[in-house]
Amino acid sequence: MRRIGFALPLALCTLVSACGGETDSAASGAGSMEMAAAEHLNPLVTLHEADQPLFGLYAPSPGGRARPGAPPPPVKSPEERASETMAYGMSDYVFDGSMEGGVERGLPAFLELRDAMQAAGADASSRPFIVKMSKIESEAQAIREVDMQLDAGVSGIMFVEVESAEEAQWGLNAMRYTANGGTRPGGVGSAPGYWGVSEDEYREKADLWPLNPDGELVSWVIVESHEGLANVREIAAVPGVGVLWPGAGTLRRLFSSVDADGQRVLDDEGWENAIQSVLSACKEFDVPCGYPANASDIEMRMEQGFSVFVMGWGESGFETVEMGRRLAGR
Repeated sequence: MRRIGFALPLALCTLVSACGGETDSAASGAGSMEMAAAEHLNPLVTLHEADQPLFGLYAPSPGGRARPGAPPPPVKSPEERASETMAYGMSDYVFDGSMEGGVERGLPAFLELRDAMQAAGADASSRPFIVKMSKIESEAQAIREVDMQLDAGVSGIMFVEVESAEEAQWGLNAMRYTANGGTRPGGVGSAPGYWGVSEDEYREKADLWPLNPDGELVSWVIVESHEGLANVREIAAVPGVGVLWPGAGTLRRLFSSVDADGQRVLDDEGWENAIQSVLSACKEFDVPCGYPANASDIEMRMEQGFSVFVMGWGESGFETVEMGRRLAGR
């Protein structure tokens, strides 16, 4: 059984020489993420099994997009983005949303970042990637696009806008090789290189946790619609869902309206009820629950039972990660 929430990390601290560490150096990265590699290649799985909260950041933006009336910021090379990522060591994973708009369109840029990270010394044990993919519309799409992302060496996939147990099942099946009862073809792509294992070892390890307790892949499912909320219990009950999320962007907008002055007004009660309905399903089916917190609400969300957090890259995100780790005793 996986408990929801977090506990003081006394058991985990016995596995490593120290908890916490410095904030801004590559050395602190070894302390924060490689501590989990002793048990699982994927440190997120070890943290889940130790009932620890997880804190991660979006990868640094490549830039180049200008706000209205402002000059565009300089475009960062993959090497510059990798250097920034490697310099901050308190994040448990690297979150990348570049493929949400289309896997085939976003994959080349992701591979450039992954290659730059690998050249800088990263691997799946020290800097695991969790990526978003576009909404699953069919089982065939799930098989094709999930395979492409897994072949790129990611350690987990977030399935967006999930509205039914069937959609979730398509995604989870696609993360498992056919030999393990799933629908993933038998290739490995370039994944073994980033994982630091042979092709045979990769095939053995690349199965879905917690369905396979020895698996190293995790699935994230995000609910972002009224239909998804109506089916959230059925979605949470699908075996193999690793983390369930309420959609803080798309779903939140469903609980807002525009007033007479053209200002958007949030139905705070309705939105909070939606958040709590997802959390309730997580607790009922013993699934970790995720939330994109900030420094003003992470303590409250941790107390409520959320245990996986993703923040934007930058000082605000760094502050939230460090606050969460302090609250958890990590």
